Amino acid sequence: MIVRRVVLNSRPGINGIPVAENFRVEEVSLPDTVNEGEVKVKTLYLSVDPYMRCRMNEDTGSDYLTPWQLSRVVDGGGVGVIEESKHTHLTQGDFVTSFTWPWQTEAILDGNSLEKVVPPLVDGHLSYFLGAIGMPGLTSLIGIQEKGHITPGANQTMVVSGAAGACGSLAGQIGHLLGCSRVVGICGTDEKCLLLTSELGFDAAVNYKKDNVSERLLELCPSGVDVYFDNVGGDISDAVISQMNPNSHIILCGQISQYNKDVPYPPPLPPAIQAILKERNITRERFLVLNYKDKFQLGSLQLSQWFKEGKLKIKETVINGLENMGVAFQSMMTGGNIGKQIVCISEEISV
Repeated sequence: MIVRRVVLNSRPGINGIPVAENFRVEEVSLPDTVNEGEVKVKTLYLSVDPYMRCRMNEDTGSDYLTPWQLSRVVDGGGVGVIEESKHTHLTQGDFVTSFTWPWQTEAILDGNSLEKVVPPLVDGHLSYFLGAIGMPGLTSLIGIQEKGHITPGANQTMVVSGAAGACGSLAGQIGHLLGCSRVVGICGTDEKCLLLTSELGFDAAVNYKKDNVSERLLELCPSGVDVYFDNVGGDISDAVISQMNPNSHIILCGQISQYNKDVPYPPPLPPAIQAILKERNITRERFLVLNYKDKFQLGSLQLSQWFKEGKLKIKETVINGLENMGVAFQSMMTGGNIGKQIVCISEEISV
């Protein structure tokens, strides 16, 4: 059986900007037989995420991420349906997900590498398992719970950078749900700013490409900043940290502005900003959601409940076709998405 897959065609270089041409689509033969413990799956949705930029280098700079290999199939978050199974606990028709799903139309996988998903949790929107009810949602929820130190009724202000992205668009809403009295988002277009305030419940938004971030934050956060959900790093984060209160907290979710640079993670701060952290006793600890797997089940149920109650609005940017994986990745890295960037590989089937 012939299937299509995406392989890493070239590396952008440690300090280079990734482009769609770094990826290549090719055809490959799939074995005719499924061995014991394996399943044959049809891919429905694939995810592109900022962390993948690190995997394009020969060395990811991380102990939990492996680099993608040239001319080998690329992998990441995926959702699909089982077409044939020789695994004890998985049957034909089951919907499954994996953090290491190959970027190809169909595949034969080790059944133990897959997690069965329950479509009613997402009202049948299977792609949500790659976003709000998946890793980005869990990252936002658990990150805020573990590192945000929010106290309901304490009149705390949260700032979210990358606020219209997969994690940011959820983090601001979750901040309110967990007790923040004011949430301000930072993003890169007026359209995104309007979305944050009109649909996602943010109290205000800053367009960093047009506004003076420091001046706007002074206006919008008159009592200072108590919690900072940091998705971007760089100059934007320096501006936010400068206005953080004593004993406040940074949730270090991502540093997308730094991913095309050869710097360690988390990137070092300028001396003046580092001095502010120390003087004001601001926490800035690395957060890795994979260290909290024991909280995934309850977290997913909470996110699903908020979604069904209409308290958590979910945004996606969907591009169709395996051949557009590179286009979707390049767009995501340059802020072309609102909410989670998803690629639909096969038409969604009834669930």
